[in-house]
Amino acid sequence: MALGAGWLGTRALMLWLLLRDDAGWLGSGGVSREVHQLYFHWYGVLKQGGFPMADPLWQYPPGAGPVLLSPGLLPWLTYFQAFVTLTLLADAIVTVALARAGTRPGRTLAGALMWTGGLPLLLHVPLARYDVQVTAFAVLALLVTARSPRVGGVFAAFGAVIKVWPALTLLGTPRGRATRAAWTAAAVAVGASMTALAVTFRHPLEFLGEQGARGVQIESLGGTLLGVARRLGWPGEVRYRYGAMEFTGPYVDAVAGVSLVLTVAALGLLLMWRLRARHWNEATPFDAALTAVLLFTVTSRVISPQYMVWLIGLAAVCLTSRHTTQRPVALLLAAATATSTVVYPVLYSEVIASTWAGCLLMLLRNGLLTAATVLSFRRLWHSTRAGRPTAAEGSAQSVGSTQSVGSAQSIDSAEKADSGRNDIDSGQNTGSAQPAGPLGRPTKKA
Repeated sequence: MALGAGWLGTRALMLWLLLRDDAGWLGSGGVSREVHQLYFHWYGVLKQGGFPMADPLWQYPPGAGPVLLSPGLLPWLTYFQAFVTLTLLADAIVTVALARAGTRPGRTLAGALMWTGGLPLLLHVPLARYDVQVTAFAVLALLVTARSPRVGGVFAAFGAVIKVWPALTLLGTPRGRATRAAWTAAAVAVGASMTALAVTFRHPLEFLGEQGARGVQIESLGGTLLGVARRLGWPGEVRYRYGAMEFTGPYVDAVAGVSLVLTVAALGLLLMWRLRARHWNEATPFDAALTAVLLFTVTSRVISPQYMVWLIGLAAVCLTSRHTTQRPVALLLAAATATSTVVYPVLYSEVIASTWAGCLLMLLRNGLLTAATVLSFRRLWHSTRAGRPTAAEGSAQSVGSTQSVGSAQSIDSAEKADSGRNDIDSGQNTGSAQPAGPLGRPTKKA
């Protein structure tokens, strides 16, 4: 009851701020312009059966098309009203899903509280972007995969064809049948979705050329360094390009290149973690997803304010489990989210001008994000490198075993033999003869 009242109260405040956006109470306003003008323009193009051509602002995978067309399902409302209504519906679905997950044995409502209280830290920005819808697919993918890897894979795939990053929610699936089922279902769903979109719309891959041409946004880590350099005399400028405020001038291409190298290095770190991880618990897939998205966010050439919606959602999923390693990371993300609101929309003009106030704000926000990323990876690495589960984890795994006996019985005899050897060793640490894995299956060596 209290959670529902909190959701209604905070969303009413967010909606009130959105409807008064043009008043300029919080910075220069213009947050709602994205829906009123840009999304509505694309809606008209998409209704004609094609994706925007030669439009530098269109940088989204083809799955974004149906999302931007969805307000047409509510013809009695204006496009803006329908878009915000559907965004609030997606927000409510996430809240309910997190609350239901939090009431299960070994779980907690902290995740639902994180989402309910964390999203309003961005004020009205989430209601004027479609990142809440994308985050809903990622949250559902993580929460469903433990019980049905195939369904979780499909949710991740649908999110990925809209904004790519939800594919990272499958990174932490336990080795073996769960991973094969989830990844295969995701691949099939992506292929089917892309085929359907290619048949339905013209130019489905038009976004690729514009995405590759993007520069360094002023809110990225590279942009923060360039902003400080500008304050110290660097002759670069800030211009509106590709839907964002970007730096232009000497060394910008070099900074963009370093960002791409760091993104590749982040992928290498994640693959190394996956190969060397030895122990999973029920929270490992959640923690891995948050770590992965953090790594790709901080190394990106672009860090828009709405990216924080993704991180809040993933942190909320982590907090549904009592065995997560990411609690301090969630606190850092809450602080980074609040700082992002001061950056945009409140003092965005200071950031654009690279004043000392703007530079210090960006150093603080991106410093918090960097610290959260390092801490997240470090805690994930150490939690999965442990050779044996802790007593608390063993107990949680035993609960999972009672919920998925039928699933465990379907493992082939070879897997059981290998798992049995590892379980006897683990049982010496937990006091249980045969502790179960996070999906209710016997644990096994990688």
